Amino acid sequence: MAYQFKIFIYSICLIACTETLLAQKVKLLSSGTQSSLRGLSVVNDRIIWVSGSNGMVGKSLDSGKTFIWQLVKGYEKTEFRDIEAFNDTTAVIMGISSPAYILRTTDGGANWKKVYENNAPGMFLDAMEFLNEQNGMVIGDPIEGKVFIANTFDGGITWKNLPLQNNPIADSGEAFFASSGTNIRKINQQEAIFVSGGVSSHLFISGKKILLPIVQGKQSTGANSIAVKNNKILIVVGGDFTTKDANTNSCFITKNAGKDWMAPKIPLHGYRSCVEWLSNKNWISCGLNGVDLSIDEGNRWDWISKESYHVVRKSKNGKAVFFAGAGGRIGKLIDF
Repeated sequence: MAYQFKIFIYSICLIACTETLLAQKVKLLSSGTQSSLRGLSVVNDRIIWVSGSNGMVGKSLDSGKTFIWQLVKGYEKTEFRDIEAFNDTTAVIMGISSPAYILRTTDGGANWKKVYENNAPGMFLDAMEFLNEQNGMVIGDPIEGKVFIANTFDGGITWKNLPLQNNPIADSGEAFFASSGTNIRKINQQEAIFVSGGVSSHLFISGKKILLPIVQGKQSTGANSIAVKNNKILIVVGGDFTTKDANTNSCFITKNAGKDWMAPKIPLHGYRSCVEWLSNKNWISCGLNGVDLSIDEGNRWDWISKESYHVVRKSKNGKAVFFAGAGGRIGKLIDF
């Protein structure tokens, strides 16, 4: 009788989990612009900022029901691959190269001030992260064999390059992907960690460089994104962006800050450019062929949408989850 009862309880739990997964879906909110959106910052459940190609920035103040689109004057050809918004008026955007720019607005995007410019040969910014509203950093592809890093300590008003000699060493053929702005993340209020890709793929954490088990060896392979639950549980995703449906060694989980790694029992359903921790044991990841959701700490992933998205972010001060991708596509996770 006890055995039968356990089987019954297990069946009920399995059905409940299955129904939970089936209930999740991504609702398309906006599409049609000529911009490919890779920058996404969700201030709260109402305020969403996005940035992308062709100098485009978008903002919603009503949970994504409507968007205000702005072409940043003088930067019509710039790829704004990352954005950090602090409220409905103040935000910072990052232009990747030729030259690399950082711009800041304090009037909701009506005007943007150039706060950083770098014309150095080979300069390519990949992602931006703020530890709090004052302290932030950008990482870029290696210069002279060293990871490029610039910091701000005043909310993005001014930026200063870190001396190259103090920066981590990159392997030959190792770089970073400017795919979603999430290959750098804060792990606490004092430290950020980041992951690389290409011929070599590593986790850079607390002054250590840890080789990742993720697929690597080509310029198109490696880690694209890392998400942090606490300072121990991390999930890294990526793959090969030239083979969007390939999922071999595209996701790994660590529960001890990178000392040991394990692959999911049910893997992601293809290359993924972004991963985000939601709550409890719930994680979400997106890429060129859709969206995967895990409700068991990344051990099993369920393919909940086959719509392409580059980036997914959870509200910094709420529960809403939004996506952004090519063609001005913006989505929202519902029924979660």
